[in-house]
Amino acid sequence: MKPRLQAALGQQLVMTPQLRQAIRLLQLSAMELEAELATAVESNPLLDWTEPSAGGEDEPRPAAGAEDGGEAPTPEPEWTMDDGETWYERVGPADSDDETPAAEQVANAETLQDHLLWQLHLSPLSPRDRSIGVALIEAIDDDGYLREPMDSLVASLAAELNPPPGEDEVVTVLHQVQRFDPVGTGARSLAECLNLQLSTLSDDTPGKALAQQIAHGPLERLPRIGPAGIAAELKLDVADVEVAVQLLRSLDPRPGSQMGAISSDTYVTPDVVIWRQNGLWRVALAESMRPRISIHRGYESMIRHASASDASYLRGHLQEARWLLKSLEARGDTLLKVARCLLKQQAGFLEFGDSALRPLTLREVANEVGLHESTVSRAIARKYARTPRGTLPLRAFFASGIDTGAGGEASSTAIQAMIRRLIEAENPRKPLSDARLAETLKATGVPVARRTVAKYREAMSIPSSQDRVRIG
Repeated sequence: MKPRLQAALGQQLVMTPQLRQAIRLLQLSAMELEAELATAVESNPLLDWTEPSAGGEDEPRPAAGAEDGGEAPTPEPEWTMDDGETWYERVGPADSDDETPAAEQVANAETLQDHLLWQLHLSPLSPRDRSIGVALIEAIDDDGYLREPMDSLVASLAAELNPPPGEDEVVTVLHQVQRFDPVGTGARSLAECLNLQLSTLSDDTPGKALAQQIAHGPLERLPRIGPAGIAAELKLDVADVEVAVQLLRSLDPRPGSQMGAISSDTYVTPDVVIWRQNGLWRVALAESMRPRISIHRGYESMIRHASASDASYLRGHLQEARWLLKSLEARGDTLLKVARCLLKQQAGFLEFGDSALRPLTLREVANEVGLHESTVSRAIARKYARTPRGTLPLRAFFASGIDTGAGGEASSTAIQAMIRRLIEAENPRKPLSDARLAETLKATGVPVARRTVAKYREAMSIPSSQDRVRIG
């Protein structure tokens, strides 16, 4: 058979620098994004700040064209009421006299462990597996690696669980944790970290199979011998090895560093705004999420008149500026798509409070909006929504569920709200025990164990029935 050339059409996912930039921008908080844009404007002469809107740059009004209402965007007067007052000033927390802007609400610190534990509690795991998962996550360092030896972890868990877990059981739970966002977290080596990230790519990604082979084998020698040395060692074409090496270099060797903690004195700005208008709930990107940078038209017009070297320099920066603006647009589109889904699923929560929060997982949202679970996780990480109930983290719209007697599910948050209401209405001289609370909930169709009631009560910082006794 003679060799011949053949053209074929196909789809391939390549981890390009542009894709990496879009993923990185998606997971940034509002303040981190502001710092990122400031750095971009300083380093790229083709980028320039745009003038803030007339309403003030801190005023979280919906960005033009970003309102969820099914109607075409209209000019600026759409954002004002008949009395001239902006709608933002009319959607503060219900029945509240607090006029503090949302940008002055203090954020709670969120660490990598917080982010992983949140995903763990949303996963369909048994209490035993969840206990193992907690121990694993607590052993993960800030870079995202599990440095503690497995036999040491097994020994520490033996004192907590009966019967003691074996190493295979702990490793099985570890594999579940390794699927959490950021991808690559929980790896025990650089090779495992890179392979976890490679496993999320499509099988037809150019260089994927060879990149996995290099990660498992000569990865440590790569900096010393380079792609040519790897190609000679594996007896492969240098061009193929360079494609695989480029793919490896596009991965993150320290995935845990993506999750920087928010300091306790940091103020948050809402990323989306949720309000009710004419009986309908609506959601929009906050004004602060509108890209406040643009391409400097003066420099752009100079390209056609510049010398060859200057034109090449300006074209390079022009391309980078366009990529950044596209990534910002994609970030806003993804965030709004997820926020619309959360609003659709949890309108009852906004209407009636925690007791109406329904069980909702990352997988459900990902399936509905057509995104990967890790993308949804990045989209909501350190993002906030201004609602009539105050400024809430988007994570507050998610909750794990417990099967009810009626065949449905009740979220853990809703059950906590039920427990709180029962305790608030109890006789202070004869408080309800955890067993009695469990019986009462079971009678209403929510079967929970006494130890589960105790766990939820402690999570709400409510004392035991003995400590709640009041005489006189």
